[in-house]
Amino acid sequence: MPELPDLPLSGVRIVDFSRVLAGPFCTALLSDLGADVIKVEPPGGDDYRSVGPFAEGESGLFAAMNRNKRSIVIDLKTVAGRELAQTLCAGADVVVENFRPGVADKLGIGYAQLAERNPALVYASVSGFGQTGPESHRPAYDIILQAMCGLMDATGSVGGSPTLIGESVSDVVSGLFASWGVLAALLSREKTGKGTHVDVSMFDATLSLSATLVARFAATGIAPRRVGNRHPSSAPFGAFRAEDGFYVVAVLNNKLFDSFARAIGEPQLTSDPRYANDASRCLHEAELRACVEAWSSQRSVAEVNRILGAAGIPVAPIRNVQQALESEQAAFRGLLTEVPRANGLAGPELRLPSQPVKFSAYAGNRVTAAPRLGEHTVEILHAFGLDAARIAGLRMQGVFGRDADAADSAPFAQSDALNEETGRA
Repeated sequence: MPELPDLPLSGVRIVDFSRVLAGPFCTALLSDLGADVIKVEPPGGDDYRSVGPFAEGESGLFAAMNRNKRSIVIDLKTVAGRELAQTLCAGADVVVENFRPGVADKLGIGYAQLAERNPALVYASVSGFGQTGPESHRPAYDIILQAMCGLMDATGSVGGSPTLIGESVSDVVSGLFASWGVLAALLSREKTGKGTHVDVSMFDATLSLSATLVARFAATGIAPRRVGNRHPSSAPFGAFRAEDGFYVVAVLNNKLFDSFARAIGEPQLTSDPRYANDASRCLHEAELRACVEAWSSQRSVAEVNRILGAAGIPVAPIRNVQQALESEQAAFRGLLTEVPRANGLAGPELRLPSQPVKFSAYAGNRVTAAPRLGEHTVEILHAFGLDAARIAGLRMQGVFGRDADAADSAPFAQSDALNEETGRA
């Protein structure tokens, strides 16, 4: 294992068979905290290597989701490749995969097979619908999960069409839950010495993410309806128009409403029975909104924020992602880090994200560039005790692909090695 900084997960070795987003995001979060992540790729590489946007020929999405990792190419369709993968897993603390249920078993890297040789192994499977259930063998994309879990139905304008959330939230939250599950399993292993199989379903994770939607349904038995850019049970709480853009406010109680009414020059609103409490304000939200926007539409977003902020009202401008990441707060918190490109490649430095949690006992997260395809194959195999002759023999058997010598020079090739077996999770 290479020398790593002293971080919470230093000394933890992870073998990562996952591709695209949910699984790689899980292992990226763990690698940020010092885990040594060995990314096992098919000869054509992770599909995300060929998905834009690109900068200097490299996929920005792949770079972000595979930071800090080491790449080894193994063709799991070969017998020798499967045996080599099993050797790596025997020396690992954690294995992460996002094949469709049953595929890992066929490839010789299922939990039961690996745990027999390594009983302390923590093995995380991320799939669309989990390892069990009537939908378990369906492949899944983020949009499929947003549709099936109620997120799209609950998002959008009143009377409008269901709306896709502007982020791959099902993928991301599944990766987050997977990292959480891995950490819980590692903690348990410290006490019991036993590993476990962590089963993460994107379906389950997406519904768990929808905490308030689920809570409302559980309490009422009625599916929440689309309410647009407002709160379903509070007002004024949502997005409002100013002269040159939009802003949001969050008024949740009568004390705040009194301050808000005075700040916009309408103190009489507090004595209007339509706005006597949160429930009645919500019922008459349209009339209240018209009054608020009659005031704010004559002022800039900056002026609205200055006035309401001075009155103690929770208020904010609506920014785009660029504005958020280039803000003073984001810079101070170090949400993007500039790092050199992998293996000394030319070009401007990369800007990469990292996990957001700060630890008082440790320095900042590790942030290094994502690996080139197969960049660390020989290095990793040497660390596992394979000498040059053994590695040459594996190369002759096609374990590193049909054109293994060219692997490093074609890091962005489209993957087709396992597409028919993996599906998408």
